[in-house]
Amino acid sequence: MTSPHDDPTGPAPGTDPAQHATAYAAAFNAGDAAALDRAYEPGGVVVPHPGHPARGPERSAATAYLLGLGLPMDARVRHTYVAGDIALLIVDWSMRGTALDGTAVDFAGTASDVLRRGPDGCWRYVIDNPFGTA
Repeated sequence: MTSPHDDPTGPAPGTDPAQHATAYAAAFNAGDAAALDRAYEPGGVVVPHPGHPARGPERSAATAYLLGLGLPMDARVRHTYVAGDIALLIVDWSMRGTALDGTAVDFAGTASDVLRRGPDGCWRYVIDNPFGTA
């Protein structure tokens, strides 16, 4: 049985955890929802609003909402800490500009993200927490 994470047609998550957020932002800026989904473990969560983790279809909906704004994401890794097959990334990120519907957008934060290296050597989000300690 295959999953979206086994799809060889698009970019796979990388083998360097320090590059994960940059690769995610590149996929985001390309509008590649499938590549964004592959950046997560199958049960991985995103926290689109502090205190509200989302997984599965809710995670995909949160990503689709952000992609629908039509704005680029900037992500800069501040720190990468690795212990075996687990990594913690501290990432400064932002999305600013005028959305496709004409509304002004000013999203920014410092993420605290947990990644795990899979059997294929690639790193994927277990927890993508864009608002860090908020």
